[in-house]
Amino acid sequence: MAQKLHVKTGDSVVVITGKDKGKKGRILAAFPKENRVLVEGINMVKKHSKPTPVNPQGGIITQEAPIHASNVMIVDPKSGEPTRIGHKILENGNKVRYAKKSGEVIDK
Repeated sequence: MAQKLHVKTGDSVVVITGKDKGKKGRILAAFPKENRVLVEGINMVKKHSKPTPVNPQGGIITQEAPIHASNVMIVDPKSGEPTRIGHKILENGNKVRYAKKSGEVIDK
């Protein structure tokens, strides 16, 4: 069963563990069924590709691979540090995510 992720596509995150610890990036894709996220510039792997009409040269391509969602934390919009997120309902009835460290609203 798919687990609800604490991050969404487009969020700025920092990697908190693994070979890319401390690096920041933007989430390109989220895979809730696998509980993984694809982060821009993180977990780069080399992939061997055969020549195709799109890529007639073929060769070795470097691309991002998904990492586990628990290995990333959202970046606080105010301070730029990793933070946990909470949920609250505004006066107008909208449910938004906010940074626990600064109280800043993440969803605009």
